Amino acid sequence: MGVREVSVRCCIVGGGPAGMMLALLLARAGIAVLVLEKHADFLRDFRGDTIHPSTLEVMHELGVLEEFLQRPHQELRTLGAQIGDTFLQVADFAHLPTHCQFIALMPQWDFLSFIAEQAKRYPRFRLEMQAEATALTEESGRVTGLRAETPQGSLTVRADLVVGADGRHSIMREKAGLEVADLGAPMDVLWMRLSRRPTDPGQTLGRVDAGRIFVMLNREDYWQCAYVIPKGGFDQIRQGGLTAFGGEITRLAPYLGDRIGELDDWSDIKLLTVAVDRLRVWHRPGMLCIGDAAHAMSPIGGVGINLAIQDAVAAANILAPRLLQGAATEDDLQAVQRRREFPTRATQRLQLFVQNRVIGRVLQSTGKPSPPLLLRLLGHWPLLRRIPARLIGIGFRPEHVKLPAAT
Repeated sequence: MGVREVSVRCCIVGGGPAGMMLALLLARAGIAVLVLEKHADFLRDFRGDTIHPSTLEVMHELGVLEEFLQRPHQELRTLGAQIGDTFLQVADFAHLPTHCQFIALMPQWDFLSFIAEQAKRYPRFRLEMQAEATALTEESGRVTGLRAETPQGSLTVRADLVVGADGRHSIMREKAGLEVADLGAPMDVLWMRLSRRPTDPGQTLGRVDAGRIFVMLNREDYWQCAYVIPKGGFDQIRQGGLTAFGGEITRLAPYLGDRIGELDDWSDIKLLTVAVDRLRVWHRPGMLCIGDAAHAMSPIGGVGINLAIQDAVAAANILAPRLLQGAATEDDLQAVQRRREFPTRATQRLQLFVQNRVIGRVLQSTGKPSPPLLLRLLGHWPLLRRIPARLIGIGFRPEHVKLPAAT
């Protein structure tokens, strides 16, 4: 097999939320774009599945919201938490100034498949699966493209712009030599699924008890569950045995006791190593990082996918006019970082506060927890629940689609 060569305006590495949304927006504007995704499909379990009102607003602006909501999903209009013996409502999305006043729960592979279907309507969009980028190509200090391996052989891509959207373990940012600032995280998360009975509670809950945090997302016929553990604590849990681990879960959610045996092997439980970091500089001449490749988020609030999509919208708004004329300059790439750095820093600052002041303390505690003052206020004053709803549902500096579709 020989070496294939292609030339495009923009080559995006990574077919996740940031990469696919950016590709859709650029192709819609008439820009030739190629997405390289190293996996054979989008079917990877336990990825971020929360589609927040800010993302649903983008879908509305693209004119595809009604079609999107025809896909199977659940709608989450409030958020609550069970802390010890006390249940509190902490967020109410009913008053958000958006078309959708709820979080849509949808498996990420369904979301990405939908975005890919929309992008394929535009002739300048191209997606290659099983294409793993391995190196950047450069001329006089400027990134001019990349090399990738595919089932058909090696691929050389020449591009006016390379975008690294390949996640928190980004190969592109590593190859570009971009410096990462690690902000730390006191926790990791174990993901699993358990079947759901019609008699189970319908409310999505975070359950907090002495030294334990358990989150359950209602998937209609099953629960997607997250068990929060101290950073690096998985080996100790494994040594305690699967039966003991199942017992911890049933103490938090007793009605799961009749099906905890569904977790009959440690392979049923996936470890998510939590990282919170960001690049100091998101770009080099000819290259830009967005989404998790630029800033890995904590799973707190489920905002990572939506922040990534906001990056994509901002990048498209700023860069598309330049790419229609030629190559984006270093100033253009810097403008994307300037636009998105404040919401990234502000969101991470909130996440770090919750991690260190709330989650870290719960994981170290041995007694029955009581709700902190802030959560008690949210529980007693419904008006205050609009604040976390806005922070989670819309975030800081929401982006809007400004690019017209190419005629």
